Amino acid sequence: MPLNPPVTDWQGKRVWLIGASTGIGLALAKALYARGAQVIVSARNQEALHEFAVQHVGCQALALDVTDREAVAHAAKQLQAEAPLDMVCYCAGYYKPMRADNIDLNELLRHQQVNFTGALHVVSAVVPDMLRAARQGCEGNQGYTPHLSLISSVAGLRGLPQSLAYGPTKAALINLAETLFLDLRPQGVAVSVVNPGFVDTPLTAQNDFRMPALLTPEQAADAMIKGWQRGVFEMHFPRRFTGWLQLLRLLPYRWYFPLIHRMTGL
Repeated sequence: MPLNPPVTDWQGKRVWLIGASTGIGLALAKALYARGAQVIVSARNQEALHEFAVQHVGCQALALDVTDREAVAHAAKQLQAEAPLDMVCYCAGYYKPMRADNIDLNELLRHQQVNFTGALHVVSAVVPDMLRAARQGCEGNQGYTPHLSLISSVAGLRGLPQSLAYGPTKAALINLAETLFLDLRPQGVAVSVVNPGFVDTPLTAQNDFRMPALLTPEQAADAMIKGWQRGVFEMHFPRRFTGWLQLLRLLPYRWYFPLIHRMTGL
């Protein structure tokens, strides 16, 4: 039985994608637009957003810095005043490899601000209206279910080398999504979390190691849309890689730590 109502028809649905100027967010914007969704794209890169909007007639571009609490609140208020949002997807992310023998506090805090605090800004700005819309139904449609989705990472499942700054923020996102689901799903708001493996984006281009089962952003976007169609809570892909990481969550530390050292050489 699906944990969320399956999303099988995107025609006319208002979808706000935050962090959609590159990578998975951009690929997702293109894929949902092609399926008939009314796509709203946000990111800091105003030029990239404008270019997307020009190429996709009817798409709305709204420049936004997720670390700016007031700006996020204003953007959400503006969009929700126009019409209810069917889906909000937090795609924004920041990543720099880091290990504990070379700590950079500014980088640690930057990860926190973009990957987690920015998500909190969005959640606090959109959830009250989503709850109100779910209670009232959208234009009398009692089956209306707004959906909040957070893109995390398999790096948040357990501690990994070079993920000192990135991993903890993604672990926090997973916990946030789980808690939001428990609180919101009984009240008519769907919640999902996305835990991709390696995806070929400007962020992962910084890695100096071989990334197994590397996906294109388009493949990641397709996997997400299929996950929403199935009504799942958690999406992780590609399963030939992420399935093993899910199993590693079950290992006791006395086995997990030596195995990770042996697998990564770090």
